Parts: sequence; structure tokens; C-alpha cells
Amino acid sequence: MKRAVVIGLGIFGYNIARTLFESGFEVVAIDKNKDIIQKIRDHSTKAILADGTDQEIMDEIGIGEDDIAIISFGEDLAAATLITLHLKQMKVKNIIVKAPNEEHKLILEKVGATEVVIPEMDMAKKVAKSLVSPNMMDYIPLSEDYIISEMAPPNSFLGKTIRELGLRAKYSIEVIAVRDVLSESVHMVPQADFVIKDGEVLVVIGKETDINKIK
Repeated sequence: MKRAVVIGLGIFGYNIARTLFESGFEVVAIDKNKDIIQKIRDHSTKAILADGTDQEIMDEIGIGEDDIAIISFGEDLAAATLITLHLKQMKVKNIIVKAPNEEHKLILEKVGATEVVIPEMDMAKKVAKSLVSPNMMDYIPLSEDYIISEMAPPNSFLGKTIRELGLRAKYSIEVIAVRDVLSESVHMVPQADFVIKDGEVLVVIGKETDINKIK
């Protein structure tokens, strides 16, 4: 079983810990706030009342190299940097840190964070995408140009096969999966004769500019 150690249980840390636990992870939740520890106790494998920046306590907890460490200290850059350095010394391979801005992100990457997330910025981008392209539900950036995107098919797509839509020829877009919204079943790499139906979501890969042309 995979184990995640979540250090700092603000809104971000608490919800990460709870979601991972409900998804089958072994979760160790750490915070110095007694009320939060009481709250997370039923939604984690182990809830520990402690200061995550205390190296001795962290050594006692025994975070392994293959554990996933998630650090969420709000805007406290000093605390996030200190624990990131310590985890790096412990040879933890996967260190994910929440940061409030790009400047903090650069610093945390320099001291050893393997991934730095800025939730507010990521959410702002998703909201903006949904306004620019209302049929685009979610997306994963692959590079500066290419993305994998979940999109609701326009009405003009319904009842047509992937061959008839000609997305590759018209937009240089590939349909890599189709998800049924009601059953949550996923049809991977649909054939050219696959018919798009109401209640299905297309998972496509292509340039963001090309995907945005489909309104």
C-alpha cells in the first residue's frame, strides 16, 4: 500500500490527506493544531500532533524513501523550505510542496522539491479555460503547446462516428478515450466507427489552439 505523509493540514493539506485516505492510501497526517488533528483522525491512518519543522520528530516518524511527502504551510516559506531540505536529506524521492506564488516555487524547487503546486493559480487557469472554451471540462498540459483535454462534444458531434467528424484532418486532434458520464465507464482508443452519443465526454490530445477551435 502506498503511504503519504501530509505535513500541514490547512484547507489544501486536509483535503489532500482525506482524499488519499479515501482512495486507499496509508496516510500519516501531521499538524501542530490539536483541533485539526482531532478532525482528521477518522480520515487518516495516523494523525500526529507535532511541529513538522522539528527534525527530531520527523526522524521519529520515520518517513521512507518511497513515501510521498506533501507539505502545506500556506505562505510560511521558511517552514516549507526547512522541511523540504530535511526530507531531501532523508532521501525522500517524492516531495510535493504547496506554494503561494511563482517566487516561492522557484526557491522550493532549488532546495529539493520534486513538484511545487500553486492551487490558486491552477484553479484560476481552469476557470478561465472554462470561460474561453465552455465545452472544455478539464485539461492536462503536456508541453507549452500540447494538452490532454476532457471536453463535452458539441451537439453537431452527436450521432456521428469519429471517422465522420474527421477531427484529425480538420483540427489535428486525436480522440484517445470516450467516457460515459452516467456509468463512468471509459472506452479507450475508440475505433473510427465509434458513434458519439449524448452523455459522453471526449478525451482528446492536441494543440491547445486547435482544441479551442471546437466550440
